[in-house]
Amino acid sequence: MKSTFLREMQERGYLNQCTDLDKLDSIISKKSISAYIGFDCTANSLHVGSLLQIMILRLLQKHGHRPIVLLGGGTTLIGDPSGKDSTRKILKQKDIKKNIKNIKKIFEKLLNFKSKNTKPIFVDNYTWLGKLNYIDFLRKIGSQFTLNKMLTFESVKSRLDREQSLSYMEFNYMILQAFDFYKLYEREKCILQLGGSDQWGNIVNGVDLIRRIQKKDAFGLTSPLITLSSGAKMGKTEKGAVWLNEKLFSPYDYWQFWRNTSDEDVKKFLKYFTEIEINDLSNKIDNEEDINKLKILLANEATKILHGEKVAKDSEKTAVETFHGSGLGKNLPEIKIDNSRLKNGINILDLLSSNNIVSSKSEARRAIQGNAIKVNDKLVLNEKKMINQDDLNTNKNIKISNGKKKHFIIKVI
Repeated sequence: MKSTFLREMQERGYLNQCTDLDKLDSIISKKSISAYIGFDCTANSLHVGSLLQIMILRLLQKHGHRPIVLLGGGTTLIGDPSGKDSTRKILKQKDIKKNIKNIKKIFEKLLNFKSKNTKPIFVDNYTWLGKLNYIDFLRKIGSQFTLNKMLTFESVKSRLDREQSLSYMEFNYMILQAFDFYKLYEREKCILQLGGSDQWGNIVNGVDLIRRIQKKDAFGLTSPLITLSSGAKMGKTEKGAVWLNEKLFSPYDYWQFWRNTSDEDVKKFLKYFTEIEINDLSNKIDNEEDINKLKILLANEATKILHGEKVAKDSEKTAVETFHGSGLGKNLPEIKIDNSRLKNGINILDLLSSNNIVSSKSEARRAIQGNAIKVNDKLVLNEKKMINQDDLNTNKNIKISNGKKKHFIIKVI
């Protein structure tokens, strides 16, 4: 391929399908373009499941193109049925606005705002969707879609095949996403929409809409959906989602998430989630026999992108100190407890279950019975144990461990 962007997309395994790869390659090898990815705003943070798309936006900038981040203030009011078994909870507009504000802060950390030519553009599709005249929209846009074709798309077909309800509201989602692409072409001369492979049908609709109405070329390109070798969904742990907001998921936990990558996934994830030049990365992978060193490399590089190099190095240092029992490690997740509660004493089951160290008292009980729980590196054998001020160490903290990899600091306030 002539385009350095598409070439690296392919080398890193980001490229799944494209509506017309040869023609797109010819265009973007000669000039810079604008391309967009849309993000629903159903939560106040994105999680690791969205990270591949963000890495692609960063790659766009690296190769001289401008990313457009579409934050779906309008479409989130409806909900994307792609990959869903049931209708999403309908959010209030004020909650969506709050989510957009928080999600935008994540992009402000991850994208480059220094270059005038590649500075990202942020748009909220409520800007145009909120002003639509229903009759005019049906006449101009709805007339471009046939029910026959819409029923063949996987997001619709899979729900109907399973005899699961699909509301008329959700059914309209694909038309609204196509209209988003049309509006971005009109407003920003955006010719490329990017997304996960589950968005293929919606993306193709937008490409077709631009060709029919504007009589111009537009393109769609998808990346593969990431599945772990275990079959689990990317971005989820037993503790919940791996959020990109450090207030919801600590930088140390984020480092540990990557450090705990399975042997089968680590080489693939080094290509996906780091920015080590591809030739250097191939040499490191080929010449490193210790898989754990590759996992540490992945954890450091991925954490550096989101939280900075210092935090990545501190997290590695904390892990070494913690796992070798030589210290508390300053980057361990903190749980703050009022001194009055500690003075009265807190049952170990209550402490573990009420602070998300485990999900329930029954799980806490099983962990104790399985010799998994330690307080200040000392094994807890009695589920009736009370944690109090006598457990404070010399740093006036308490270290709680659940197994070998999960450690927390109880900080008294």
